[in-house]
Amino acid sequence: MNVSSIDEPLMDKSIADLILFEDNHILVVNKLPSQIVQGDKTGDIPLSELLKEYLRQKYSKPGEVFLGVVHRIDRPVSGVTVFARTSKALSRLNEMLKSREMQKTYWAVVKSQPPAYEAKLIHFLRRDEARNKANIVPEGTKNSQRAELNYRLLAKSDTYYLLEVDLQTGRHHQIRAQLAAIGCPIKGDLKYGFNRSNTDGSIHLHARKIEFMHPVKKEPLTIIAAPPSDSIWNYFLSVI
Repeated sequence: MNVSSIDEPLMDKSIADLILFEDNHILVVNKLPSQIVQGDKTGDIPLSELLKEYLRQKYSKPGEVFLGVVHRIDRPVSGVTVFARTSKALSRLNEMLKSREMQKTYWAVVKSQPPAYEAKLIHFLRRDEARNKANIVPEGTKNSQRAELNYRLLAKSDTYYLLEVDLQTGRHHQIRAQLAAIGCPIKGDLKYGFNRSNTDGSIHLHARKIEFMHPVKKEPLTIIAAPPSDSIWNYFLSVI
């Protein structure tokens, strides 16, 4: 089973408009960069609660609605986010994540040409909790984790380069840290070396595609999300 969104600009979207796939077991959403997946210290209403309210109203559900968060993407990042509507689906999807049976592909707009057209990056990351940042450290450093990704250059403009990134591991801020390490910080990502922020607080990192086996129906799913609407994303959509 292949499920793909139409590449239409994301602006002024309601919660229902963000849904890419929905059945009795899972809910897949195209997260906006302004949204947080789960509650945090900001006190802002998280996407998970907005989706629960959507389900409560759509299906006239009394009481508490179950919705499990399968994986999180950073607040300034947009794109595919998966939720489970049943505990069985949540358990199976979590196992798929651990065993790397869920393939995640990202798009990243960076300011510098990468050193190679395509390459595998392997680093060791240690999380700095106080600064909410991942630092690249030597192999064997205490509390470090191996991080792997593959990237390839998809397109370029006069100013920026569009990279497609296939994650092999799922570490905190992995793409942001690893691309910065090769001299390719993501547009708007001040934390990892870009020279200025985006006006809306986003960064140009987008969870473009996710591929996995449906946890109950055992059918392959491929779900693709359109990036947010701005001049840069719109340009790259027009040339690839």
